[in-house]
Amino acid sequence: MNEGPIGIFDSGVGGTSIWKEIRKLIPNEDTIFLADSKNAPYGEKSQDEILSLSIKNTELLLQMGCKLIVVACNTATTNAIKYLRSNYQVPFIGIEPAIKPAALKSASKTIGVLATRGTLSSSLFLSTSEIHANGITIIEQEGTGLVQRIEQGEAHSDEVRNLLMKFIEPMLRKGIDHLVLGCTHYPYLIPVLRELLPEHVTLIDSGEAVARQTKSVLEQGVLRNRTDAKGVYRFYTNADVAILDTFLTDVNVPIETSFLEF
Repeated sequence: MNEGPIGIFDSGVGGTSIWKEIRKLIPNEDTIFLADSKNAPYGEKSQDEILSLSIKNTELLLQMGCKLIVVACNTATTNAIKYLRSNYQVPFIGIEPAIKPAALKSASKTIGVLATRGTLSSSLFLSTSEIHANGITIIEQEGTGLVQRIEQGEAHSDEVRNLLMKFIEPMLRKGIDHLVLGCTHYPYLIPVLRELLPEHVTLIDSGEAVARQTKSVLEQGVLRNRTDAKGVYRFYTNADVAILDTFLTDVNVPIETSFLEF
């Protein structure tokens, strides 16, 4: 089992930002990535729909022999991971907005969270906020329209820039000094956000922390692949392979990208 691949799924291509951090930390692990772009964004679906899609992705990855599954989607994590952990035997690594580090580091005691509606309305997001943000003001903002445009390869378009300005200006007026990116698509907006945000505002995403947790869980469960060979990296999308490829152009290792109906 320790030679099986790590499975990763997301509501589209955004979770490739998480995959890059995992590959950087444990490059000898084989990975299988499912980009469920046909059903993106999850954040605008009902909890039942999100759960059903998460089950579908999980069962496909298990059929492919995955030893551990990373739910590389904040919305799927906050709405489905409790069920997945209760009903399947493999370990699951989830992703939720990095409120804790932002709250600990904030000097203004005011932080912003940019996320989907599905994440912001979840019980897990509420409980995480209550636990880690005592005495901190959290300014929540739905990133309506961002995932769709990123999925279309328009992360650096004028339309996205205008949307981001609309979303972050109210946060800035309220004095945020940290902005938490609560969706795995959003790290692809960092170049634009750095241009728009004042220097004192720190951006926080979950990628490195998720990679460290993945490595830790593999080691605790004696699931680490002990070979020194580079991993085999397979990516499947149920939409446009060409768009998926554009998110992997900076990866200087052999990868396989394919269309798969799921």
